[in-house]
Amino acid sequence: MGLLSFAKNIGKKLFNNQAEASDKISSYIEDDNPGVSNLQVTVEDDVVTLSGEAESAEALEKAVLMAGNVKGVSEVRSDAVAAPAATEKVEYYEIVPGDTLSAVAKKFYGKSSAYMRIFEANREVIKDPNKIYVGQKIRIPQD
Repeated sequence: MGLLSFAKNIGKKLFNNQAEASDKISSYIEDDNPGVSNLQVTVEDDVVTLSGEAESAEALEKAVLMAGNVKGVSEVRSDAVAAPAATEKVEYYEIVPGDTLSAVAKKFYGKSSAYMRIFEANREVIKDPNKIYVGQKIRIPQD
């Protein structure tokens, strides 16, 4: 999957110091189990590297987004291997001021009522469709 950049100073606060970052991020990803086994998380400065085996490209993308949407993380690299599967095309979108999931759905799908499609594709990083934040990166499934 390569490298994705994130906004370092926003997101879910999981750790207080660099020494606990790897364990906290690993536990956070494993708790919501996006389908990555043998997950290894390393953190150097503000860069997270994930390795392991993903059951699908979608599972790997979700794990990367979960790690990246953590406060204190500016980049996520993935050495994880995704199992081949029929994967949908996905775009990544960064939430900007004034966005709602309905507005994002209108922009990408032409109808605001499609916001639940975006919510379902991002359940691991969006717990409530009414609570998104500026700088958060999400997946936008394409047809």
